[in-house]
Amino acid sequence: MTDAPQPPQNDEPARSGAKKTAAAKKPAPAEPVTPATADSKPAAKKPAAKKPAAKSPAAKKPAAKSPAAKKPAARKPAAKTAASSVVPSITTTSGESEGAPKAATAKAAATTATDATAPATTATGANAPAAKKTPTKRAPAKKPAAKKPAATKQAALEPPPPPEPPRPVVLAVRGLVKRFGDTVAVDGISLEVREGSFYGIVGPNGAGKTTTLSMVTGLLLPDAGGITVHGIDVWANPQQAKRSIGVLPDQLRLFDRLTGAQLLYYSGTLRGLDAASVKARAADLASAFGIEDALNRLVVDYSAGMTKKIALAAAMIHSPRLLVLDEPFESVDPVSAANVIEILQKYVHGGGTVVLSSHGMDLIQRVCDSVAIIVDGKVLASGTVDEVRGEKSLEDRFVELAGGRKAAEGMEWLHSFSD
Repeated sequence: MTDAPQPPQNDEPARSGAKKTAAAKKPAPAEPVTPATADSKPAAKKPAAKKPAAKSPAAKKPAAKSPAAKKPAARKPAAKTAASSVVPSITTTSGESEGAPKAATAKAAATTATDATAPATTATGANAPAAKKTPTKRAPAKKPAAKKPAATKQAALEPPPPPEPPRPVVLAVRGLVKRFGDTVAVDGISLEVREGSFYGIVGPNGAGKTTTLSMVTGLLLPDAGGITVHGIDVWANPQQAKRSIGVLPDQLRLFDRLTGAQLLYYSGTLRGLDAASVKARAADLASAFGIEDALNRLVVDYSAGMTKKIALAAAMIHSPRLLVLDEPFESVDPVSAANVIEILQKYVHGGGTVVLSSHGMDLIQRVCDSVAIIVDGKVLASGTVDEVRGEKSLEDRFVELAGGRKAAEGMEWLHSFSD
């Protein structure tokens, strides 16, 4: 039998095998589409994707080898942030081209160094104004410190101001003594009153105040001692001494059958003033003391307070250097007393001197600058008001020197009334 040709079904396996061989020999350009799936193994084994990651030293070298990026990162967090922001951008660029890793590394190092230096420069610029302000603030503080020693040295070199010269003595009383029988009214009193003083004399009743002032003004002859007014002996040259003294005695002896205007005119002419001067001064004094409406009335019709005022006006009309007033505010109302005090203070500021006696401790402490406390005809304390009273009030000091307060005992009958 003739061998018959093989059936065509045997050729199909051969063709399929040829097709498979051809399919196996085809290059792999069609496979890049499959790596898009997650399960594709050739995409995971592709060496082309691993080479750029292995050969990109540009991303790792700048971070590891640039000391400029690390130093600011330790000091300032801002430097680290700037360096890290530069590195990823360089990594992405180096992944695209493998042929320029060194250039990318140099650029990354330069960029990192520049970015790292920028915060430090900014910080230095921020600190620069503070460094300039600090010397500016300290400079004024040093200048006064340098001047103070100089001022202190100048003050030390300058001599102290010379002390004020003592004011002249207007009234000097030395060892004044006066006896009435067996009673010693004044027992060796010595006083010194300087020009421009407001001198107060205080003491209990019967202490010798009025007796002392009467001898000072030449109204009573002393048994011993001496009195001078502006250096003039009152008893050796009474007329000259009395010209500079104005007197307001305790027991008023006025020509009360005269009107107020007539009394002032008589007092002025008796002191040697002319008629025109007397009239002008009388009008001023009457206005100051508030007795203008009473000038044409008889003095005998005056009240006790008005009598004091007209007597004080008569004592001041000849403008004496020394006024001696014995209880000038007795029987005087507070308003009139305030007016009189103001007149006397102006007189003292003008260079006059006032010596007055009073029982009002508050008045003496408020008005006078010097005081003497007389008890039993002796001066127990004298000087400025502050020196005499010390830490106490003048009244407490006076009561202490006068013997203290005595408690009233044995008067229970006063509490049982007669009705």
